[in-house]
Amino acid sequence: MNFQELDILKSLYYKPFINQRILSEMTGHSIGVVNRSLRNLQIGDYLDNNNQLTQLAREKIERNSPQNAIILAAGFGMRMVPINYTTPKALLEVHGEVLIERTIKQLHKIGIQDISVVVGFMKECFEYLIDDFGVDLVVNNEYAEKNSLHSLALVADRISNTYIVPCDIWCETDPFSSCELYSWYMVSDHLIRESEVRVNRKNEIVKVGESAIGNKMIGISYLMEPEAKIIRKRLAELDDKKHSDEFWEEALFCKDRMIVSANIVMNYNAFEINTYEQLREIDSNSNHLKSDAIQTIEEVFTCKDKQIVDIRVLKKGMTNRSFLFSVNGIKYIMRIPGEGTELLVNRKQEEEVYKTICGLGICDDPIYLNADNGYKISSFLNNTRTCNPNDKEDLKKCMARLKSFHDMHLQVSHSFDIFEQIEFYEQLWNGEASVYRDYQKTKTSVFSLIPFIDSLEKDFCLTHIDAVPDNFLFYTLEDGSEGLQLTDWEYSGMQDPHVDVAMFCI
Repeated sequence: MNFQELDILKSLYYKPFINQRILSEMTGHSIGVVNRSLRNLQIGDYLDNNNQLTQLAREKIERNSPQNAIILAAGFGMRMVPINYTTPKALLEVHGEVLIERTIKQLHKIGIQDISVVVGFMKECFEYLIDDFGVDLVVNNEYAEKNSLHSLALVADRISNTYIVPCDIWCETDPFSSCELYSWYMVSDHLIRESEVRVNRKNEIVKVGESAIGNKMIGISYLMEPEAKIIRKRLAELDDKKHSDEFWEEALFCKDRMIVSANIVMNYNAFEINTYEQLREIDSNSNHLKSDAIQTIEEVFTCKDKQIVDIRVLKKGMTNRSFLFSVNGIKYIMRIPGEGTELLVNRKQEEEVYKTICGLGICDDPIYLNADNGYKISSFLNNTRTCNPNDKEDLKKCMARLKSFHDMHLQVSHSFDIFEQIEFYEQLWNGEASVYRDYQKTKTSVFSLIPFIDSLEKDFCLTHIDAVPDNFLFYTLEDGSEGLQLTDWEYSGMQDPHVDVAMFCI
């Protein structure tokens, strides 16, 4: 039985046969396909002479009906900056409804009560769903290192006549049904260049080349037992370090095509909300658009929310999360301090450092810096790259820049005492031992050098402290020449300038 015949059978389950034209409108298949399908279904004893469902058809529908659902909600949602710093994507409000609550209610509407939600990032925020909706929470403790393939692998044994649903999909109409007759993966009729797949004439989903245009992937899927069995095996095979960055859809592919059919929906009916701007597009009144980071940008640039565009995440640093944005065609970077950084960084001291070095051409001069919350806005540098310490020319340029900075003999009111900082960082362990077995031995050896270090002549001045190769940024100036700056001055203070050289070498 092909997918067109199954579509006809499903339509007749919901609405008894009236005429071929109505069936054609309901299924999207031509009159010719409808007539041929009706004839084959009668031959197969799934329809009687009046095109009504037979007992065999009803048994088939019952056998293949949806039994449960899995909602994938573990990830950071990194592209959702700056909202994702405070709210998981699944809990975003769209048109007055929380995304994941809307999905759960839609599943309940067709009788699906067995719902598993795989959580990770801010998992405690989802616990209310247990009491309010009776869902089962499954925790992915490796959500920071692994993608949705691992999340689904954790509940692979639950996949059989199952809906698999991303947490960030908003559907205009209910995408679920109490009657499903074949396995499918949902794509949009909208064609985009960023897609990896397209739907061919056989309703198959096949991979496309990098430069080709394909169907926008929505991500909702339904898996009946024959395909579910294959997926369970594939997930077990793929769930390793080599595939840690993979989306779960990789398990659907056999060579260049998916093992399930396409479920094509109209572009206006299904929205994947991956970014702040996508949320703003679908619901400009969402409460989650009221981010204090966005409000800060509005105040700094005296602009409206809609003028802040091209928002995208930058690589997450050790202590900060930053994002790129544009206002009036000019690009900027906003830094948002990460969790716990208030224990590591004194923002008042950082503010003093920036006041001292701004305008000297050695740093990314802040356009805005708030010492209370650590927010910082600076201009975007074009064509940046970090220092390659194995390149002799890079090395010479970076050391010349570092020396010219030290030669300024700049002064601030605070110092960075390395040995005091070691003791301070140990306090943050809350009494636990180091994970390194030789830590105490190494510490004793290092501290034995203090008398020698104290005996050396020093010329204290403002030092960077974190002068590692990654914090030297080469970039292109407006005249096309190359510039070089030092970034990340959070630990900067008075110290022996040789510390910067040592840090670079280490």
